[in-house]
Amino acid sequence: MEHGSSIEINTEWDIVAARQLGRNEAKETGFGTVDQARITTAISELARNIYLYAGKGVIKIEPVRAGQRAGLIITASDEGPGITDLQKVMEDGFTTSGGLGAGMPGVKRLMDDFRVETEVGIGTTITATKWLH
Repeated sequence: MEHGSSIEINTEWDIVAARQLGRNEAKETGFGTVDQARITTAISELARNIYLYAGKGVIKIEPVRAGQRAGLIITASDEGPGITDLQKVMEDGFTTSGGLGAGMPGVKRLMDDFRVETEVGIGTTITATKWLH
């Protein structure tokens, strides 16, 4: 089992580093340029959310194999305030940061599998997987 890489998100520069790491991992896994861009964008959104809302956290990028399928699992975790209204956050166009509002629904669209675990006052873990097609 391949192990993958992780990067701590504490500054805006860490968002850039996470994007770069994601692009490299996606390339190594065999994703084409379009999917590399999708994965990079998803990582960027997840890392930015950590930076904006939790202050710090970790982005983990792991290659995954399931039978004949290969892909990447992106895990974004923080010990921030948690998400009080997940349903609202998952609505298209919803933004509290004044950003593009692509946010979480955007990440969900860019990736194949998407799961959010959040507890108010405890933190949030988002797991997003992209499979090679």
